[in-house]
Amino acid sequence: MTAGMNIRPSRGCVRVSPRALRNGLLLGAAAVLGLWAVRVDPSLRSDVLLTTAARLCGLLGGYGILVMLFLMARVPAVEHGVGADRLARWHSLGGRYVLSLCIGHALFALCGYAAYTDSDLITATVGVHGYPAIAAATAGTCLLLAVGVVSARAVRSRVRHESWRTVHLFTYLGAALGFAHQLVGPDVSATDATVWLWSMLHAVVAVVLIWYRVVVPVRQAVRHRLRVVEVRDEVPGVVSVVIKGRRLEELGAESGQFLRWRFLGRRLWRTALPFSLSRPVQDDTLRITVKLVGDHTRRIRRLRPGTRVLATGPFGAMTAHQRSRRRVLLLAGGVGITPIRSLFETLPGGPGQISLLYRAADESQLVLREELEAIAASRKAELHYLLGRSGTSSDPLAPEALRALVPDLDRHAVFLCGPPGMTDAATESLMRAGIPKRHIHSESFRF
Repeated sequence: MTAGMNIRPSRGCVRVSPRALRNGLLLGAAAVLGLWAVRVDPSLRSDVLLTTAARLCGLLGGYGILVMLFLMARVPAVEHGVGADRLARWHSLGGRYVLSLCIGHALFALCGYAAYTDSDLITATVGVHGYPAIAAATAGTCLLLAVGVVSARAVRSRVRHESWRTVHLFTYLGAALGFAHQLVGPDVSATDATVWLWSMLHAVVAVVLIWYRVVVPVRQAVRHRLRVVEVRDEVPGVVSVVIKGRRLEELGAESGQFLRWRFLGRRLWRTALPFSLSRPVQDDTLRITVKLVGDHTRRIRRLRPGTRVLATGPFGAMTAHQRSRRRVLLLAGGVGITPIRSLFETLPGGPGQISLLYRAADESQLVLREELEAIAASRKAELHYLLGRSGTSSDPLAPEALRALVPDLDRHAVFLCGPPGMTDAATESLMRAGIPKRHIHSESFRF
């Protein structure tokens, strides 16, 4: 593929920007506040005030659950425009607020009932369970709390990925039980119109989830029939997997994107692993390059030709669509070279417009080196290796070091991918070198 070759955009080329998504979600929250406000009882009685606060928390919590489900529905227009990393962070942060709202709703409602009946909290707790759908709400809240606890960073690091995913599935049951409770609440059940609107909102999110997380993956599996054809070592601890399929042009995968791969081999089929394409789609083959750092990735090395593969996607927003300047600097660290290598081959640009800096501990850790050098030669592009252990006195990512390699650095857009520490250091150095944050494009899955 040459420098001037056109890049086929992802299907439909429809993207929802982060600002548009954020504004849409805020507009929905404002509508929920309006639903609550029109039924506020202007009373200063303690039981009324507590009940009013409980209703507000309940409505916002119910809406928040829908938002959390939608963010993880893998809608292509949202994934490609907002980015999977940002969606994951919004989902994680929003989940904390939703849990707080659900707990607040329960506490305010309980205290309000105690004030109304002039009883203590223990008596109120027993009495309130006689109201409709309270049992469903209690069970739903407990399920969401269990998901929140397992998803907390300190706990998740100690839980197997499969266990975390299994517990996370209880989110759907918790949301369903909460919906049953909301339908009999004083705000939603006030009119037939509000019941219909709230039900339709839940139905739409349910359909989107089922379509993109169940129907589309099954359809892709049937259509593309992916199988492993080769597993080869690149450098110590890194392997490439070549996967063959049918009608792969219909995937609409762009350089810089990733898919979630499920290898139907022993002890691998239960987990879908996200890996970027390490080269553009070629005819009927895809390729990923994987660093062997955990139990699952180490098993990939033992995959045999013929192993069936299920792949969903593509996902990610770090594509040519994000390009914000004519001159581009590609900056990679370690196995982060995989999406950068694809961009290095496909980003349009003449001699001197595309540069690649590759950070690694030493020459033995340079992944796909021969391919990078061949691309650089054919495109007349700059390619530099930044070698050396981290923490040494000479920092190859320092602003002055970057400027020495790329003299007009502040006129470049940057695509960045690598380990978290490296990407943080590189982002800081690039900003100190004069590149605004809006021209630094990367995806990171820390949240």
